[in-house]
Amino acid sequence: MATIQEYGCFSEQTDLVALVQAAQDGCGEAFDQLVDQFASTVHAICLRRLHNQADAQELCQEVFIQAFRKINQLEDPRCFAGWLRAIATRMAINRAVRHKPIATVEPSVAAIDCIEHETPLGRVLARERRNQVHQGLGRLGRMDRETLEAFYFQGRSLIEMSDDFQSPLGTIKRRLHVARKRLAKELAELATV
Repeated sequence: MATIQEYGCFSEQTDLVALVQAAQDGCGEAFDQLVDQFASTVHAICLRRLHNQADAQELCQEVFIQAFRKINQLEDPRCFAGWLRAIATRMAINRAVRHKPIATVEPSVAAIDCIEHETPLGRVLARERRNQVHQGLGRLGRMDRETLEAFYFQGRSLIEMSDDFQSPLGTIKRRLHVARKRLAKELAELATV
């Protein structure tokens, strides 16, 4: 097995091609430097696919083990970065597909999560907010009120509103924006009363 001394002094500025060639010749220290150089990239790929820090770290190690085993199959050392990313992506996809997360929740805990957490005070406050919004709407001009009601209460899309009001889409967007601001101003005034 080759040693790093046979290839000269390797530093962080060492040419990637030389490091890969040394690793292909069996130099473990050269491969260690490759691991150091690409660990964050491989970890990011794994984390992006798995959404779990522990799984990503574990898979990152497996990716480098696989790369170590297969490094002699890499024909062009200049392609090492892309080759390694391809291994990481493929293994992360395989792990994500084969190891779907299993939710392990006790039935009693699941039942607690399904309980409605609404309190009498919360219901009173929600009713008061609804009343204030309706009061604020009543204080708006007809066009502002109809625009807000169509969008928020009737669930109309901007395109539907454009057809209903026979106005261009940009005009509807502007009306909605202005109506929101006017409603916010009315609600602020109602809150100070």
